[in-house]
Amino acid sequence: MTDPQTKATLNSWALAAPALALLVMASIGPLLIVLVYSFMTPGDYSGVERPFTTQAWQQVFLSRDIFDDTLSWADAHLTIFWRSVKLSVLTTAITFLLGLPTAWFIATRPPQRRAMWLFLITIPFWTNLLIRTIAINEIIRSEGLLNQVLGWFGAGPVNLLYTDTAVLIGMAYVYLPMMVLPMYAAIDRFDTRLLEAAYDLFASRWQVLRHVVLPVIRPGIVAGSILVFVPSLGAYVTPRVLGGGKNMMIGNFIELQFGQGQNWPLGAALAVLLLIAVALALAVYVRALAGAERNG
Repeated sequence: MTDPQTKATLNSWALAAPALALLVMASIGPLLIVLVYSFMTPGDYSGVERPFTTQAWQQVFLSRDIFDDTLSWADAHLTIFWRSVKLSVLTTAITFLLGLPTAWFIATRPPQRRAMWLFLITIPFWTNLLIRTIAINEIIRSEGLLNQVLGWFGAGPVNLLYTDTAVLIGMAYVYLPMMVLPMYAAIDRFDTRLLEAAYDLFASRWQVLRHVVLPVIRPGIVAGSILVFVPSLGAYVTPRVLGGGKNMMIGNFIELQFGQGQNWPLGAALAVLLLIAVALALAVYVRALAGAERNG
């Protein structure tokens, strides 16, 4: 005969079982399908078919010569991987450099005014991502607002559209609020008496920033970096609109394989690879956050 506590636990699990089963089917199920697809053979007209093979995973990193059947590095794939990681890291760095002073400014305003500044930060979320990206397109295109302003000062037109710089500008604009809000939450809990103590010990402003401010708000920095890096790595809309067909990222490349490329196993392998990269980024976040908690 079970005791009342064990019976209550079993009842709780029984009540949660339908929701847990639905969650597993809706989240893990599609991932398993994609994983299985990555080990299958491309169909004649899209889709997948047997036999099972590792050809798609080989195509991720290697390409086979059509004449002598030799293997070499898939330079195009590696270029797309490198561009995706590079732009994601640069986007995270730029949003951090812009978001830190913004979050500090908001957190140091009088309490009755902070809500207004946070409201202004969240306004971009009210607009669809595609519309915001097209707005950036209109600003940096050849006849856009940026070149019109430069023309007023006698400067030549700047060709930014369909370049990595355009993609970087668009992603930094789109994901900046995701960096500001976690850092604001960390700075809002910051004890300003630590600043006074540091200055009393004759610390310079750079030393205060490096040894006092940044270590204390580290959890907010790490959280904001993850919130920016992860969606940037798999971005699709912004690189598609601002980068064109030549400056695609891994998200665009995956869509290409499931669409025009009709190579579903390769697209599935790329999707699994992207999931692994995101999981590694989250593991770094958890480890960094645990280290911050151990340091108090």
